[in-house]
Amino acid sequence: QVQEGASGGGSVQSGGSLRLSCSNSGYTYSRYCLGWFRQAPGKEREGVAAIDREGKTTYTDSVKGRFTISQDNAENTLYLQMTSLKPEDTAMYYCATGTNPYYNGACPTRDVAYNYWGQGTQVTVSS
Repeated sequence: QVQEGASGGGSVQSGGSLRLSCSNSGYTYSRYCLGWFRQAPGKEREGVAAIDREGKTTYTDSVKGRFTISQDNAENTLYLQMTSLKPEDTAMYYCATGTNPYYNGACPTRDVAYNYWGQGTQVTVSS
């Protein structure tokens, strides 16, 4: 079972776009939630978006309308398409997998639902 790290981060100007990817070759039959989180220096980790195995999505308010979480089940890959990026989006971004069936169908953007974490990828947005 492998929870690989996130990739696709970089430095962009305000208003720019990035697409993050995260390969997850494990937990195929036991994962109920996939999520993206971020942590800026000096701040607590924040849930950004979540998706369940049926494709139902949840977003934190600050990214609604700008970010899109999606999954390619055939490729076992999780994506986060980020548009209209703002300087306050600057953070280390992490992908995570949750295998607790309690959250099936209602994946939250809270740490408690996730038990496998990948290495992060840095996103820096300049004004």
